[in-house]
Amino acid sequence: MAVTVCQDLTVTVLEDANAAKLTERQQALRAAIQRGEPKCLGVSQVMLGLMIVSYSIPLLFTEVTEVVLLGVPWWSGLTFITAGVVTIVLDKHCTMKILRVCLMVTMVSTLLSVVALIIYSVDMGKNPAVPCIKNPDGVCSEQHHATRLSRGVKASLLVFTLAQTTISAVLCFLLFRQRHGFGPYASLGPAEQETPTALIPPELN
Repeated sequence: MAVTVCQDLTVTVLEDANAAKLTERQQALRAAIQRGEPKCLGVSQVMLGLMIVSYSIPLLFTEVTEVVLLGVPWWSGLTFITAGVVTIVLDKHCTMKILRVCLMVTMVSTLLSVVALIIYSVDMGKNPAVPCIKNPDGVCSEQHHATRLSRGVKASLLVFTLAQTTISAVLCFLLFRQRHGFGPYASLGPAEQETPTALIPPELN
């Protein structure tokens, strides 16, 4: 903070150079993050999470396998939605604190996406479709149709989760790069910025 005293005893408090520098770094951080379009990636994560949760509903009416038993579509979908919401918040309120939270949530989302992919793959390998055994009317058994429906839904969920894994990995890379570049600087809110003020002494009799 710099202070100057004029001849008329007016004291002027000048803007802090360090505060101005930190403010510039915060603006640069916001511009750098927005170049990566976090809002679009966040909306994509939310949409994929909602699709996974909604598409998994038919699995409740089929044979219970590892995917349903472990609740994979539901906890993975909620994780994706949470990561997307945090990313959207980062786009609107860009601070180092929110950046760190977003990076942590995105890393967790990426890890859980990989775990979900493994569970889907193992489940589909252990539970193949039941062959079509036709009854006297020439119609396949209900179990055949149920297993085919289950595998079709799981295949769709696997594709959605794979897309989510890709988005989370890309976003995690972008956030880590920005955090590494701006890590030494703390963010300043509007209330913390110092503006020039003038202190007028009282008139002396």
